[in-house]
Amino acid sequence: MTFVRIMGMGYYLPKKVVTNDDLSKCVDTSDEWIRTRTGIVQRHIAANNEACSDLALQAAKQALTNANIAPEAIDLLIVATVTSDMQFPSTAAILQAKLGLRTIMAFDINAACSGFVYALDVARHFLTNGVYRYALVIGSDKLSAIVNWKDRNTCVLFGDGAGACVLGQSDTNAHCVVDGFLGADGSNPDWLCIPAGGSLQPATATTVANHLHFVSMNGREVFKVAVRRMMEAVRGVLERQKLTIADIQWIVPHQANLRIIQALADELGFPMDRMICNIDQTGNTSAASIPVALAQAEAAGRFHPGERILLVAFGGGLTWGASLIQY
Repeated sequence: MTFVRIMGMGYYLPKKVVTNDDLSKCVDTSDEWIRTRTGIVQRHIAANNEACSDLALQAAKQALTNANIAPEAIDLLIVATVTSDMQFPSTAAILQAKLGLRTIMAFDINAACSGFVYALDVARHFLTNGVYRYALVIGSDKLSAIVNWKDRNTCVLFGDGAGACVLGQSDTNAHCVVDGFLGADGSNPDWLCIPAGGSLQPATATTVANHLHFVSMNGREVFKVAVRRMMEAVRGVLERQKLTIADIQWIVPHQANLRIIQALADELGFPMDRMICNIDQTGNTSAASIPVALAQAEAAGRFHPGERILLVAFGGGLTWGASLIQY
């Protein structure tokens, strides 16, 4: 049986840090207001000349170094993002050239904040089927480029960053991606979206004037659905593996809002001190949030051999998913 091993991970957070106090000088908000409603204290913001592919490049280089394999060994590249360098070509294609990865297959996945979990499962299937031997999977987003910095309801939530992992075929199940459960429901796309700029509503002077090229979110509805759908993803992967939540040692949730993370822990009956959280330092980095938190936790030595780790996410689409890792 072929297993899919996580050979190395990496992450990148831009140097510039914007605190809640910094934001209080730009919009009608305060550190107390942001902390109590989101759990966020600060976020990292990319430089003007840093594109999504640049963030991804730094995370990818670190992951390749930690995996101890040369870039030339990679034969599949997947980038999860909603903030691609351009509408086309894909950020994966741009990153492929920056990494010098010849003509390997490279493509983007747009599943918003669930993107990394989606990409991880797609890569797992490719490697399990023997089509490819090594995959580089990245979640990268520059959300500062699509946030309305005059809207206090959204600008306080987001940050920039990238996380990456190198996957390889293995004949043992240590450090492996065991299974995944994915879902989507496109019946309410406007709950979390960028309204204009696509073929439905192309860019015009009017769409720009009406701020329709920034993130738009129905926070109340998203909160209600997020916990329910993440619960569905967790239960789906556990049932398929004939496990219960008691068999899980760690959960790495999407870092959207501390209240959502706490609500998920309560619903699962899972201890908060076993939920990996870095939202206070990073904010919501969309597809980057889970791989960044995962890579940071591994670097800090929080995981031990034999432990089971669940990744669980929810995002625009609406999309959701969970991945089970055997450490």
